[in-house]
Amino acid sequence: MSGASPLTGEELDAFIEAVLEEDVGAGDATTEACIDQDAAFSVAMVARQTMVVAGADIAAAFFRKLDPDVKIENLAGEGSQIKAGRQIMTISGKARAILTAERSALNLIQHLSGIATLTWRYAIEIDGTGATLLDTRKTLPLYRDLAKYATRMGGARNHRMGLYDAVMIKDNHIVAAGGIAAAVQAVRAKSSLAIQVECDTLDQVKEAIEAGADSLLLDNMSLEDLRTAAALAGKKIPLEASGGVTLKTIGAIAETGVDYISVGRITQSAPAVDIGLDYLTAKK
Repeated sequence: MSGASPLTGEELDAFIEAVLEEDVGAGDATTEACIDQDAAFSVAMVARQTMVVAGADIAAAFFRKLDPDVKIENLAGEGSQIKAGRQIMTISGKARAILTAERSALNLIQHLSGIATLTWRYAIEIDGTGATLLDTRKTLPLYRDLAKYATRMGGARNHRMGLYDAVMIKDNHIVAAGGIAAAVQAVRAKSSLAIQVECDTLDQVKEAIEAGADSLLLDNMSLEDLRTAAALAGKKIPLEASGGVTLKTIGAIAETGVDYISVGRITQSAPAVDIGLDYLTAKK
């Protein structure tokens, strides 16, 4: 699984600077008061639960920003599943820099690894069914590239990144445009992007197929209706099931014959994982 950074070099620098400015401000009052300027420090970032790693390289950038000479050894690859007690990385360098960067680095990797871990739990529930797990746009503002990177590390495929890269005709679009057929026709006249239509009923499924939609989003449908929709589509048009999907229900949804299942909670509600920064050695 590719661990390529979701941020360019310039974007990463700007992100690191903004985060540290928020947390450090005019200076780390505690560290600067009680830690000698020349003190050295070695720590290990350690998993305290089973998890999927995401964001280790970005977390390491916080330490490098404050100590360009810091020595970091990454011990767990991006997207890898690790157990409690496993070291993710070791960091050796200036004690002040490590202590000042600690919380920002941990916040980032705990949150992204939390997304990746929950995504992985959903993905393994549908492994072998032929259905693909998708993420959604339900992300924190200005955090989407990072969140969607984390879902990839957990085994999901990114859905549209924003409103600009795909057309999704939802219920309010349908009402405002005067129906599914009218909405699809209007989009075809102005855009070459693929068109997905959200359907709440089987009648809408039939209408959207007849209107020439490229794919359908089946919103909060029962298992019976999902199976019927799959039969109506006949594998001629991709189907995505969405709405209220849980770890308990996703397996049964995948067995209905849909091609994709989107889960908003993997980015919207994923709990942070427990990662610690444990002392190894210190010297002046």
